Amino acid sequence: MRSRLSRLPTLALLAIITAGALTPATVVARNTDAPNGRAPNTYKPAVKPNPGTESEAKDDAGNDGQAAGPVDRRTLSIGRGDTLMDLLATANVPTNDAHDAVAALRDIYNPRHIQAGQHVTVLFEPRRGGTRKFVGFEFAPDPLRSVSIARKGDAGFTSSQTEKPVTRKPVAAQGVIRSSLFEAGAQAGVPISVMMAFIQNFSYDVDFQRDLQPGDRFEILYEKLVTAEGTQAGEGELLYASLTLSGDDMPIYRFKGRDGRIDYYNGDGESIRRALLRTPIDGARITSGFGMRHHPILGFSKMHKGVDFAAPTGTPIYAAGRGTIEIAERSSSYGNYVRIRHNTEISTAYAHMSRFAKSIGRGARVDQGDIIGYVGTTGRSTGPHLHYEVLKAGHQVNPRSVDLPTGEKLEGRELQAFQQARRSIEKMFEESRGGMQLARTPAPASTEEKGCNKANSC
Repeated sequence: MRSRLSRLPTLALLAIITAGALTPATVVARNTDAPNGRAPNTYKPAVKPNPGTESEAKDDAGNDGQAAGPVDRRTLSIGRGDTLMDLLATANVPTNDAHDAVAALRDIYNPRHIQAGQHVTVLFEPRRGGTRKFVGFEFAPDPLRSVSIARKGDAGFTSSQTEKPVTRKPVAAQGVIRSSLFEAGAQAGVPISVMMAFIQNFSYDVDFQRDLQPGDRFEILYEKLVTAEGTQAGEGELLYASLTLSGDDMPIYRFKGRDGRIDYYNGDGESIRRALLRTPIDGARITSGFGMRHHPILGFSKMHKGVDFAAPTGTPIYAAGRGTIEIAERSSSYGNYVRIRHNTEISTAYAHMSRFAKSIGRGARVDQGDIIGYVGTTGRSTGPHLHYEVLKAGHQVNPRSVDLPTGEKLEGRELQAFQQARRSIEKMFEESRGGMQLARTPAPASTEEKGCNKANSC
């Protein structure tokens, strides 16, 4: 509370308390030196009222007095297993007010997404006579956004959010692949989300299990988002990447066309997109290729009409290309099975899934890279993996033998604009690699190259 008592000297205030003029429980200490004027979480009422009672609602609504001072702020933390309603109850917010405030929050943010440890500041307006009126709460769900719920007269609560301005800082990294691309990226300080984008964009042309060799190199230029306070708020776009395989450079550049569409192109202005991804899963290794093999369950040689990718259960599986779902159901030895028709000739199939992605069903349209399911071991399977097939005119074919058309090629003024953008990106990369932002992959202690095998995939 905020009244003339708060302006009394400390010794005088203690004397009044000692004399019994008021009890310590009625004094709320307000730390004016705290950041943003927020008081520490030390306030505890002597007796916890019963939230939602009629008498408390009347007092907290301010019907018995006028505002007696500035808003009091009480910051609490969401406990493990608690909800936002639990936190508001702990702060002695009347149940009806809490329900109305949370309902207003749903217009801009799902309360179920609040995680344990999230700090929430609950706001109260002191009233004459010692009561308090709940007027809202605020919190920052991520470094780039703050959310506020405020009382709107007698008409309930209203919600608002503020986006924090960020600076996009270019960061360059490069490394040498010794054992795996992910390991090289981690040593170079590249965030996992950036490495995933790197792999996904090169998946059109590169088989990351067979094409990578020790000594191959990579370069990356990406954006790091930084707030005005200097807080790192995640990663932005992948601007440039290059993969050097056996001495051959494969650079790609991000470019936004005049129609607003964003894509990645090689140095000649050709889109890197193909009709199908070579690898419809991230971070997996091939355990069985297309062709004759000794079947691990049946015990005899049998034609393997697809490619198997070993990965942990729950790993996302992507649609290899744009198309329509023809089948999404359990299918005997295939287990949970999806087949996508891409055109009149080409289809792809995905088997042994643990489960299907939401909205995946017969007739659904999917785009290249959409998640259609998750790795599992349903059907005739010895362990979690994806069995992937490419079908041409209804017959399974070797995915590596299918000749897939490339994407569009820029021409005219669009090509000129791309070439200018490419030169700007290359200059930005050189400037970034010359500064402190560059993280280099350390060379191994031994000069002997580490080979690739099934135990140590590349």
